[in-house]
Amino acid sequence: MLHAVEHAAAHTIKDSLFVILILFLTYLAMEYLEHSAGGKIQLLMRRAGRLGPVVGALAGVVPQCGFSAAASNLYAGRIVTMGTLLAVYLSTSDEMLPVMISAHAPVGMIGGILLVKVLVGMTAGLLIDLLCGKRQEEHAHIHEICEQEHCGCEKGIFRSALSHTLQVGIFLLLISFVLNLVLEILGEDVLAGFLLNRPIVGPLVAGLVGFIPNCAASVAITELYLEGLIGVGSLLSGLLVGAGVGLLVLFRVNHKRSENCKIAGILYAVGVLVGITAEFVF
Repeated sequence: MLHAVEHAAAHTIKDSLFVILILFLTYLAMEYLEHSAGGKIQLLMRRAGRLGPVVGALAGVVPQCGFSAAASNLYAGRIVTMGTLLAVYLSTSDEMLPVMISAHAPVGMIGGILLVKVLVGMTAGLLIDLLCGKRQEEHAHIHEICEQEHCGCEKGIFRSALSHTLQVGIFLLLISFVLNLVLEILGEDVLAGFLLNRPIVGPLVAGLVGFIPNCAASVAITELYLEGLIGVGSLLSGLLVGAGVGLLVLFRVNHKRSENCKIAGILYAVGVLVGITAEFVF
């Protein structure tokens, strides 16, 4: 057992050092993008009107700190519709993008996953607005939009990128160590067989993991997929449901609890449905 722990730790450190360096450079580029264009994107989403879900899905895929939190505040103030909010949630990939970039995942793979998330977000958002009605109690809680979540981005792009890298890097090290240890003890074939042979249960469980309002959820799901231990259906289910801290902020600033639960339920149902479909199609 001790030998397995030592081997797993050595393997984790060897594989993670360069990945964390790439992760920092990726976050640095993302912070620059956020500071240069983030405010304009949020303003565009406010003014999108009936095309709100389209703009929301495109905006959500942009790697921006706290975007899902901002969308939750905008919805609480009735500045955007439920469809737009869900479009942002579904397209937001949390830490998937930087983790995949740092792991040198194929560009086609990354682009395909992001495209699916954007299309699902647009489609679901437009359908929700069509079924529920676009107009919703305009400015019912307009003061709530000022209660923004802060992620440390005001410290400057270098310090903010370093903070993100440390936070995600620690989770990455822990998850990689546990995964390597399990692989050492059980073997890759046994673990892969247990996780991959669950075409319906896999997306259902991954969707529940996606609800965790922490970057560890998307890091874990992405790592498992990159290691070939879960299928694309489980990946999509977890990432579609995963909205970062968006739902956490929604439950805090939007006082209609039943409405919040409805949004969470729709988010889970869409994510799992797409995940199960992907398991049988791909």
